[in-house]
Amino acid sequence: QVQLAESGGGSAQAGGSLRLSCAASGRIYNLYSMGWSRQAPGKERDLVAVYSSGGVTTYAPSVKGRFTVSGDIAEKTVELEMSDLKPEDTAMYYCQAYGRTSGTSIPNYYWGRGTQVTVSS
Repeated sequence: QVQLAESGGGSAQAGGSLRLSCAASGRIYNLYSMGWSRQAPGKERDLVAVYSSGGVTTYAPSVKGRFTVSGDIAEKTVELEMSDLKPEDTAMYYCQAYGRTSGTSIPNYYWGRGTQVTVSS
């Protein structure tokens, strides 16, 4: 069983900043990446940013240059620094982890419960 605990989020005005943090726990034997996805009401969940082992980062085009993902795969933590926020960034943000747990040979994705980010104009 894998648990992802998110913190941060909240409300901000357009142009403002917020920070999200996430810590994973449980029987993770091989963690390959951690990151964030988001889902706005009535829309599908989209990938926002990923931090992979080796320090490789990936961003959605809509957030590149405004959001910064960082983490420590060995410590099973990931953060998302969001700046120059826009109303369209309003969504539920989910921490995600990709890795292998005990008893499995195939890695899977795991998600937290989400934290709300609301940006007002």
